[in-house]
Amino acid sequence: MIRAIVFDFDGTIMDTESVAYDAFRGIFNEYGLELSLAKWAKGIGTWGAYDPFKDLEQQTGLLLNREEIQQKYEMSFAEKVKNVEVRPGVLHVLEEASRRGFGLAIATSSYRSSVLPHLEEKGLLPYFQAIHTADEVEKVKPDPALYKLAVESLNVRPEEAIAIEDSVNGLRAAKSAGLFGVAVPNELTAFMDFSEADLTIPTSLAQLPFDEWMSRLHKQGTPKPARG
Repeated sequence: MIRAIVFDFDGTIMDTESVAYDAFRGIFNEYGLELSLAKWAKGIGTWGAYDPFKDLEQQTGLLLNREEIQQKYEMSFAEKVKNVEVRPGVLHVLEEASRRGFGLAIATSSYRSSVLPHLEEKGLLPYFQAIHTADEVEKVKPDPALYKLAVESLNVRPEEAIAIEDSVNGLRAAKSAGLFGVAVPNELTAFMDFSEADLTIPTSLAQLPFDEWMSRLHKQGTPKPARG
């Protein structure tokens, strides 16, 4: 029986990932360059897989002031993120899951300081019994540590929980921890291979009724095993 749902944050609850990409793409454009989505996507849902500063230096042949570029990025991100809303269907799933007594948690490779303000502003914080962030683990996704913490906090077995993810790094973390994996890609991650997922909802959680996707997972019985 499924008893809990664990959400990723960036790109899943709010599409802050597209904002981050647009902000850094603007910096690349200042140097007459285009920031490759294929390169950027390697770092979605994790840390260290892609270094935009290093890429920019290599392409320009310049030794850049990273602190100055970081400040410029943060200012651009802060301005753009003001217009970002909760992704379609997320609030409905939170309400339905809460009404039915599901445990709810967040497992994110972002830091707590960057996640909590958004949750508070959107009024979502009260829905979650646990929030686990990069501050708490040595390795972020695709390592399963964050999801292991989430199911432990919710007092459920991994096979009793669903992870909702928008990236392959996040999905692999959830599957490695033994959860069901529901992939809900956004504009940046739609091209990724989500064949490892137990269910993929191509555009948003609003696309498929809550009861329908829950029923599909119940009928499946157990999560697909993790690859490799």
